[in-house]
Amino acid sequence: MIFDLPTALSFGGREWDIDPDFRQVLRILSAFEDPDLSDGEKALLCLMDLYVDFGEIPRDQLQAALDAAMAFIDHGAGDQKPGPRTMDWVQDAPLIFPAVNRAAGFEVRSVEYMHWWTFLGLFMEIRDSVYSTVLSLRGKKARGKKLEKNEQEFWNNNLAICRLKPRLSAREQAEKDRLLLALGQA
Repeated sequence: MIFDLPTALSFGGREWDIDPDFRQVLRILSAFEDPDLSDGEKALLCLMDLYVDFGEIPRDQLQAALDAAMAFIDHGAGDQKPGPRTMDWVQDAPLIFPAVNRAAGFEVRSVEYMHWWTFLGLFMEIRDSVYSTVLSLRGKKARGKKLEKNEQEFWNNNLAICRLKPRLSAREQAEKDRLLLALGQA
């Protein structure tokens, strides 16, 4: 039915139960942004976190399981050409939750369960918030557009939340720290 929120995904000729709570999907999205994990590890974590009976999925069906999982997480947006990176689920969490809470009218983290698509719908309704402002400015900068004077002032006064920090692997961070120390800047 068109009003139902999926709690199972179909592939390999059967339905596979999933845990569609938004927290599970946010854990998966956080893992996708982790530079210390390989693509294979990210895929495995996605499958293990989402599918209730992950251990029963036949090995030759893992790609189909991953494709179904990604279609569920993307909620149909997977066909779109990816644009410039303007958000980070981990870095932006302190901005995302107040904005989603405002759209919902309650603290979403306090509910025992909320379907990912419900959370995603609330996320898409974020308006007139610090987060929507930050996303707008990041988008303009990513497309090479000039910021208006008031936008540039907001950007300069809020660099910590406006700039997307690079996600460095532990090895990359150690090398950066070593170089800064060698340059006397640590």
